[in-house]
Amino acid sequence: MLFPSFLNILKETNMTLLECKNLTKNYGNHTALSDVSFQIDAGHIIGLLGPNGSGKTTLMKLIAGLLGATSGSIYVREEPVGPGSKNIISYLPDHSYLDGNMRVQDIIDFFADFYEDFDSLRAYDMMAKLQINPRQKLKTLSKGTQEKVQLILVMSRHASLYILDEPLAGVDPAARDYILDTILSNYDENASILISTHLISDIENILDEVIFIQDGTLHTHASVDELRERDNKSIDTIFREVFKC
Repeated sequence: MLFPSFLNILKETNMTLLECKNLTKNYGNHTALSDVSFQIDAGHIIGLLGPNGSGKTTLMKLIAGLLGATSGSIYVREEPVGPGSKNIISYLPDHSYLDGNMRVQDIIDFFADFYEDFDSLRAYDMMAKLQINPRQKLKTLSKGTQEKVQLILVMSRHASLYILDEPLAGVDPAARDYILDTILSNYDENASILISTHLISDIENILDEVIFIQDGTLHTHASVDELRERDNKSIDTIFREVFKC
C-alpha cells in the first residue's frame, strides 16, 4: 500500500501514466483512429466521450494491448504497451467474455489465479453489497447482473489504469449510483480511470477530465472545471452541442 505522502507526491508531480503519440488504426480502407495524441496523469478519472463509431472502443482496445496500431505508439509508465503493461491495466470490454457455465465464485478463483493483484475479499464484498449470489452460474443471472459481475472483477484488481467501456450500459438506473460509488471506492488514488459512456449526465460529477473523439480524431482534451468555467454549461450540454445530439 502506498503511503498518503507518496500519493500526494505523485499528484503534485503530475506523473504521466499513459501517453498516446500520433496513434492511427486502419481496418483495410477504413480509418478508425487518425493521428491521436494525448497523455493522462496518475490520479485522475477521465471520460472518453463521442458518438457511436467515433473510435472509442478501438482506442481502448489499443491501450489495453488487444489491438496493434497501424502507426504511432502507446506508453504506460513510459514503457511501450505490451505483455508487461497488461499487469497494470484492468480492462472492462463492452461485451462479456466470461464463461456463462461457470459459477461466479469459480470465476473469482480464476481471476485470483491469473492476476497477482486481484483482491478476492474486495470482490466478495462488492458481490454481497449488490446481493449477487456467488454460487450461481453466470448464465442464470440477468444481463444487467452479469455486467455488474464483470465490473466487480475488473475493479477488484489493484491496477494502475482502469479502462471501462460502457460500464453503465446494462445497469438499471437504481443501481447506477452504487456502481459509480463502487468505481470510486475501489481504485487506488495513484491510479487513473478511463471511462467511456453515453450516460454523461450520470458520470460527469466524478470526472476530472474529458476526451472528445469525433470521426476517429481527437476533438477536445481538457479538464472538466475548465470547460464548465469557459462555457458555463454542463459537460453533457457541451457534448450535445459539439456532436449535435
